Amino acid sequence: MGKPLHLEAGTILAAWPDMLDPNFMHSVVVVCQHSEEGAYGIVTNRSTDLTLRDLLPDHELLEDSEFPVHLGGPVDHSTMQFLHAAPDRIPGGIAIAKELYLGGDLDALGTFLREDFERALGVVRVFLGYSGWGAGQLDTELETGSWLPAPASIEAVFGPEGEPTWRRVVRSSGQEGEDLQNHPPDVSWN
Repeated sequence: MGKPLHLEAGTILAAWPDMLDPNFMHSVVVVCQHSEEGAYGIVTNRSTDLTLRDLLPDHELLEDSEFPVHLGGPVDHSTMQFLHAAPDRIPGGIAIAKELYLGGDLDALGTFLREDFERALGVVRVFLGYSGWGAGQLDTELETGSWLPAPASIEAVFGPEGEPTWRRVVRSSGQEGEDLQNHPPDVSWN
């Protein structure tokens, strides 16, 4: 095994086309942290039927919000978090890449959603759960071809749900990605 690969926060990972794990098949993950101790990221392209109203029925500014909630990964579905590209409207977030922030002031998020819901749909994404890897696990998955790294991209975080975003991220990785974007997860599906 070679030297561990360090991924910068904000790096985008596209699941390799043959990944059959239902938690990650055709998923796009933004890496929030990667160190020797492990890695943490959020799947960006998995929608749910939930809204913030369902998650925060007692929050004064969000109790009636129809803002959609996405599935951030298979770990800890009791944890809500959000990514945004609106530091002017939501202070207190942690910058994880150029123009991409993790978390921030929840009341400011509520005010933003009430005042400019349509804009928020393009620059805020709320998640339940996250994706986590133990020490060396993500490095091994990268070496064995489970993930295709791509540059940080706001469109990969806030783009359409499902496969369209996955295909765009795969294409962004160059000629290999152009060829891979149409492969089915299992060649027997041909």
